[in-house]
Amino acid sequence: MSHLIVLAAPRGLRGFRGRGRLLAVAGLAAVMAATSLVPAASASAGAPASGTRAAAEPYLPAPTGSRPVGTTSLHLKDASRPDPWVPSAKARELMVSLWYPAKAPGRRRAQYMTPKESELLLKDGEITTVPADTLSKVRTNAFTDARPAGSAHSLPLIVLSPGHSKPRSELTALAEELASRGYVVVAIDHTYENVAQTFPDGRVTTCVTCEMKKDLSVWQKLEKGRAADVSFVLDELTGKHPKWKGSRLIDTSRIAMSGQSAGGASTLAAMAADSRLRAGIDVDGTVEAELPEEGLSRPFLLLGKPATYTPGRPGTGANWEGVWAGLHGWKRWLLVTGAAHTSFTDLGVLVDQLGIEDGADIPGARAMAVTRRYVVAFFDQHLRKKPQPLLDKPSASYPEVKFCAPEKKTCA
Repeated sequence: MSHLIVLAAPRGLRGFRGRGRLLAVAGLAAVMAATSLVPAASASAGAPASGTRAAAEPYLPAPTGSRPVGTTSLHLKDASRPDPWVPSAKARELMVSLWYPAKAPGRRRAQYMTPKESELLLKDGEITTVPADTLSKVRTNAFTDARPAGSAHSLPLIVLSPGHSKPRSELTALAEELASRGYVVVAIDHTYENVAQTFPDGRVTTCVTCEMKKDLSVWQKLEKGRAADVSFVLDELTGKHPKWKGSRLIDTSRIAMSGQSAGGASTLAAMAADSRLRAGIDVDGTVEAELPEEGLSRPFLLLGKPATYTPGRPGTGANWEGVWAGLHGWKRWLLVTGAAHTSFTDLGVLVDQLGIEDGADIPGARAMAVTRRYVVAFFDQHLRKKPQPLLDKPSASYPEVKFCAPEKKTCA
């Protein structure tokens, strides 16, 4: 949940909003080549070719793991509590997506989002330069309801939470990567906190929280509410009567969480509330809810952009310094040079393909490759007990990533 800088859009161009931020629409952009989790070959790797046009049909970079990916969606209802934002709704309803290693590719690739969701998301961003259904045509790499692969209780589970106002689909490329490497992944749409969410009966809920005046209490309520959503989803997937037919695959001793923006901030609140979460990542999210007095002793990664989270810099960088002090287990503070807020999500890839400038100085495909590489390394180390030297010091293969020492106010 990052407090973001407002970028001025060129005259005559509309912007793509994301919590107080404008992404200027460019006149031309190029198709970004699909990028895997490999070191950059040169400074221009993944850069657009001069004179090329925006992609007619956007696509997500292919996952680099060895396994095909299946996906499905679930409608979950928590009758034990009313909706925190719409009290007249006596139960909290959620939509979640699951990705998992599959026995074989299916016949039908999963839809990225519905045409209506695409329309409302682009409208919210004031983007009129592409057709309203453009995002519904994004090519994904997962197959709907493909048969899950794996033995009982063998696969770690990763929970993903998106940014405020954004759908769960914005984390699809990361989810596909993790699933291709043998993780079960569940991404949660936090109802009434995103611009468009579709339920199986055709209802489309919109963003109630987007219209609210955001003071500290609202952000704290949001983070704690998301923590409750996470615990409920874990109950639904790992309880006595699991809602997903593949739940037997999940190793309940190896569950962790990652989120971007508000979802990243909520990861700390969720870990504080639920000991089943063994490790966590905050991706570019400013934390408003307070940590427990005793802090957290489980592994945690802070991954963000220098403009907001450089230690010692006046502003919200101090927010992570407070979080850092309360983390008493394994921890890292990493910053990705040139990143913008969208760089850590599918949007960084897609805006490049669609000809939309998001303020980043790193190509979206490269930023996604970096994000996936470090997130996978973190979970491999802490859930699979596979040491990852990449997390110990800077790497020549990923020169964009700086390791920060908050006590010294330095990053290198």
